[in-house]
Amino acid sequence: MAKHQQVSGGAAEETSAAPSRRSFLGTGAALAGGAGAGLVGFGLGTSRGTGSAAATTASGAIASAGAASGAEGAAATEWAGAVVPFIGPHQAGIATPPQAHATFLALNLVPGVGKEGLRRLMRQWTSDASRLQRGIPTLGDPQPDLASPPSRLTVTVGLGRGALAEAGLLDRAPAWLAPLPVFSVDKLEQRWNDGDVLAQVCSEDPIILAHAVRALLLSASGIATLHWQQRGFRRPVTSTSAMRNLMGQVDGTVQPADGELDQAVWIGADGPEWLRGGSSVVVRRIRMDLDTWDALDPQAKEQVIGRRMTSGAPLTGTKETDVPDLTATVDGLPVIPDFAHIRHAAVTSVAQKILRRPYNYDDTPAAGSSAEAGLLFVAYQRDPLAQFVPMQERLAAKDLLNFWTTPIGSAVFAILPGPAEGETLGQALLG
Repeated sequence: MAKHQQVSGGAAEETSAAPSRRSFLGTGAALAGGAGAGLVGFGLGTSRGTGSAAATTASGAIASAGAASGAEGAAATEWAGAVVPFIGPHQAGIATPPQAHATFLALNLVPGVGKEGLRRLMRQWTSDASRLQRGIPTLGDPQPDLASPPSRLTVTVGLGRGALAEAGLLDRAPAWLAPLPVFSVDKLEQRWNDGDVLAQVCSEDPIILAHAVRALLLSASGIATLHWQQRGFRRPVTSTSAMRNLMGQVDGTVQPADGELDQAVWIGADGPEWLRGGSSVVVRRIRMDLDTWDALDPQAKEQVIGRRMTSGAPLTGTKETDVPDLTATVDGLPVIPDFAHIRHAAVTSVAQKILRRPYNYDDTPAAGSSAEAGLLFVAYQRDPLAQFVPMQERLAAKDLLNFWTTPIGSAVFAILPGPAEGETLGQALLG
C-alpha cells in the first residue's frame, strides 16, 4: 500500500563520407594518433565537481583520497556518512559529482490514476527521498537497517510525456517532452524506451542503492508499474584515476563549467513556470561491439575518437582538458581526422553544451559473444531539441565510432525543480 506523507527536509559540418568499416579495419594499424571521447554518448574525462551543496562532503573525500589503499579507505569512510541535501532549488544527482553506482527506473502510471495518482506518487517519493538521502528509513521500511549510512545517496525524479497525459496536463508540456527523432544509427528496442516517470538513484554503496530502489518501487505500488530498470557503474569517488567506459576511453571531460549551468542545464524564466529550476534528461542505452573494437590497435582507436587512449588528451594536446584544435594539420592532413568523434561532438557556445553523467553497464553476453555491454548515456540540458538533437544528428551522419556503438534505448524526461522546505516534488504542476 502506498504511503501518504509530505515532508520537509532534510544536450557548419563537413560532408565527406566516412571510410568503410572494412577499409578502416584493414588500415587501422597505420593510423597515427591519440584517444578517448564518446558517442554523444561518450562524454570524456574525469568526473567534475559542479558547484552544488551536494558536493561538499564528496569533494572532501576526493581531496583526501591518496594513491595508497589506506588513504582510499579513509576517504571511503568519509563518503559513507556523507549526506547530499534533498532540499534546494535544483534536485540532487545532476550537478552532484557522480557516484559509483546508479539504477535508473522508468515506471508507467496505472491507467486511470489521473492527476491525483501522480500527485500521490510525488508526495510519497518526496518523503522517501528526503529520508533516504539522510540515512533515515522510509515510513514502514521493511529493512530499516539498510538505510544507513547514506553514502552520498541521491534520488532524482522526472516526468515523461505520458505522465502529463495521464494527469490531464499535456497542454503544459514543453515541446521537447516527447520521444527523440529516430536517428539513422538507432536500433531501438521498446523495452528500453520512454516511460511515464523516472527515478535516477545513485550511491557509492550498492547495498544502500538497492534498498532505496526497492523502497521507491514499494511506494509506487498501485500507482505505477515498472517499465524498465537499468543499472550502471563507474569509478568510485575515492578513485585517483579518471572514469573510463568499457571501450577504454576516458569518459566525461567536456562539461559545462559551474558558471555555465544556468545557460546549459537549468530551466529559467523562459521555460514553463512549473519547471523553473529543473532540467531535462535524455537517457540513451548504447550497446558497444567490444569484440570488433578490441581488434583495432591503440592508434586506430585514437583516430576514431580524436583523443589519446592513455590520457584522454586530444590529438592536438597533451592534457585531457586541452581544447582540441580542429584546424591543425600535418602534411596537409587534419591531425584530428574528419571522421573523429570529437570533431562532430564539439559545440561552439555555452547554450549548446550538455552535462554528461554516463554509467557503464555489463550484462550477460549472448552465445558466441564475450560481452553484452555498453554505456548508459545520461545527458542533462535545458532543451534536448536545441542541444542534444543537433549534436546527435552530426554524430549519426559522420562519426566513425558508430561502427562500434548502437543506441538501443531512448527516453526523455522533464526533471522537476528541487523542492523548497515543506514542498513536494512537482507541487507547482500538481498542486
